[in-house]
Amino acid sequence: MRYLIFLCLALALRPSTARAWGFLAHKRINHLAVYMLPEPMLSFYKRHQAYLAEAAPNPDKRRNLDPAEAPRHYIDLDVRAFSDSFLVRSRPPWQPAVARYTEDTLNKYGTVPWQVQLTCYRLTKAFEAHDWPAVIYQSAELGHYVGDANVPLHTTENYDGQLSGQRGIHALWESRLPEQFYATFTFLPGKAQLVPDINARVWADVLTTHRGLDSVLRFEQAVQQRIPVEQKTVTNERGTRIQRQYSEAFSAAYHQMLAGQVERRLHASIRLLGDLWYTCWMNAGQPTLPDEMGPDPPAPAEPAPRPAGKATMKRDEE
Repeated sequence: MRYLIFLCLALALRPSTARAWGFLAHKRINHLAVYMLPEPMLSFYKRHQAYLAEAAPNPDKRRNLDPAEAPRHYIDLDVRAFSDSFLVRSRPPWQPAVARYTEDTLNKYGTVPWQVQLTCYRLTKAFEAHDWPAVIYQSAELGHYVGDANVPLHTTENYDGQLSGQRGIHALWESRLPEQFYATFTFLPGKAQLVPDINARVWADVLTTHRGLDSVLRFEQAVQQRIPVEQKTVTNERGTRIQRQYSEAFSAAYHQMLAGQVERRLHASIRLLGDLWYTCWMNAGQPTLPDEMGPDPPAPAEPAPRPAGKATMKRDEE
């Protein structure tokens, strides 16, 4: 019976149905970071706030179109290739990391810290060029990668508990818990602050996130011992689909043991995003922002259906 329950979970919560942070959380990160900004950024970003929120999940959707997209969302800090602890000790920019490990190795095990920095560079250049649709587009993109950098399961090879008998934990932590408990969260990220060293700040967030991984895995195992097998999952309708997912009782017990961890990582995502938006504008020379609404970036193309068969990249649909 226990095997059957976990088989149902593996099928119902397989990576193809899970999204980084879930669409809800990604949208709220981008929406709430706007309120950290000073004038005149605040007025400009508020005029495009709806787009910033709606576009937040686009990098996940783009995985179906771009086979190079998946590694931009995570970094497996605990794989053997990184066992020399160079990343943790040195927190290197891209080129020193490539010199140490090769670009192929980094792309294999994830590049999210550097993707955040690359997107900051692109956003700064868009500010410098007064390319306002590009500013909004890159701002939305940045929010997604910042959010992913603050998810503990995006910092480990055991990204869905598949190595520890906990398959399905990815969707539980970053989708189920935010959806069930978001209304209880309080976000007071404060005013945006200038980031003097973007590389150092991004790595600080990634490493803080990674330190929470032990709790993510250990507490879920503890709840498994407390909740009877038959009470762990429920049948739920999502649109036209019927699937099994973790029950409210299981999710609540896990959320209580985590003691606000999900809320803290969401808060950290909002705070980092607001600080980086502000820093990119400052680094670009504080260009005068337009008063008029102006155009939003074009809507992205719809993702093409993925061909049947083995996924082209590891966890490219998590």
